[in-house]
Amino acid sequence: MTRVVTEEDLDDLDHVNNVRYVQWIQDISKEHWQSYAPEALRNQAIWVVKQHLIEYKNSAKLGDTIRMSTYIEKSEGAISTRVVQMHDEQSKLPLLRSETEWCLLNAATLRPMRISEEIRSVFIDEPST
Repeated sequence: MTRVVTEEDLDDLDHVNNVRYVQWIQDISKEHWQSYAPEALRNQAIWVVKQHLIEYKNSAKLGDTIRMSTYIEKSEGAISTRVVQMHDEQSKLPLLRSETEWCLLNAATLRPMRISEEIRSVFIDEPST
């Protein structure tokens, strides 16, 4: 996924606002789930953020094109750890690396549920977006 930095993305220092990065982390995560999970799985389960850990490496500025990628690093019980990396497309400089713990909830009860082998096979064995 790519994003071109607009004025609305900037903070008072004319760098991409940290809140915008968090939004993009959520956007690519949601897109990854919706693109790969079959509809039946998407109807049974929802993901909620438990924790974000974000390491900012360089700043992005107006007009920069940001390339994002994501993959699942590990899953255990109801928790899945997703990594998102962002790079400046032109300079190739790393901008950010995040690890987010997502908790899988049963869509009907909103209670945590174990990550099934079906979900694991969809995301652990497929290539990064």
